[in-house]
Amino acid sequence: MTFLTVFTAPKPFTNPHINNIQRNAIQSWIHLGSEVEVLLMGNEQGMAEVASEFNVRHFAEVKCSEEGTPYINSMFDFARESSDAPYLAILNADIMLMPDFLEAAKQVGSLADKFLFLGRRYDLEVEKELDFSPGWDARLREEVDRNGTLHGPVGSDYFLVPRDLLNDMPEFAIGRSGWDNWTIYHAVKSGWPVVDVTRSAMIVHQNHDYSHLPGNKPPYDLPETKKNVAIAGGMKSMYTILEANNILVDGELKPAPMSMPKLLHRIELLVTNDDLQGPRKSLVRWLKKNRRRYERNL
Repeated sequence: MTFLTVFTAPKPFTNPHINNIQRNAIQSWIHLGSEVEVLLMGNEQGMAEVASEFNVRHFAEVKCSEEGTPYINSMFDFARESSDAPYLAILNADIMLMPDFLEAAKQVGSLADKFLFLGRRYDLEVEKELDFSPGWDARLREEVDRNGTLHGPVGSDYFLVPRDLLNDMPEFAIGRSGWDNWTIYHAVKSGWPVVDVTRSAMIVHQNHDYSHLPGNKPPYDLPETKKNVAIAGGMKSMYTILEANNILVDGELKPAPMSMPKLLHRIELLVTNDDLQGPRKSLVRWLKKNRRRYERNL
């Protein structure tokens, strides 16, 4: 029986490096075993061929923005309609999972009925398609221990929820900032456990450039990002992993501890607005600078 359906909207497979890291990510999900089903969504070049090669389902007809970017609510709709798995996970297509991810999902699912499962990632340089023969996960873990870097508590690359949650998500464009922050905000405001699994699952992000975006720059200033932030409710809704209220440790849910970055971020959220000027703008800038300094030591 399928326990978990994971889904993503990959970039085009035309860039050799992007091709390699996306193939690595998809294969890592497949190698979690028969309890996990993989869905690819969108109509980017090369996607249909990769889906056929790896024998995973492909949904080219997912609803997209005028720019051709898949909408996340449509992706969730396709996942629910095509799968009876009790849990759904949306992942970036450069994220590699190992068996501890599945084990953590089972642990959280046994402890809570409604929850948002998320966490920090380890950044790793990966230049080639990996060997997925037996022992692949142990080899990957060793490589991360040697050369990986734990990313800060911003930039959420994966979310896992029970299948009946997040069914009221606005039309956010994937791959653009803002939607992930709203997802955390929505879960906190809904009273769900927001579970940081960083201590229980090693999630690997394969580093890449932004050659698929205008100017080879991150998406922060793109019109679709600005639209995402607007429909999310503005800057006061820009929650991060710092707002998780639970952590998963040794198979148990525990209250997330207070930290200086969390305290500074909460003050930042209280004083921010969408038209920062004068002293308030200077205060927010100071809070962000110091929060990021403390985050390096988390």
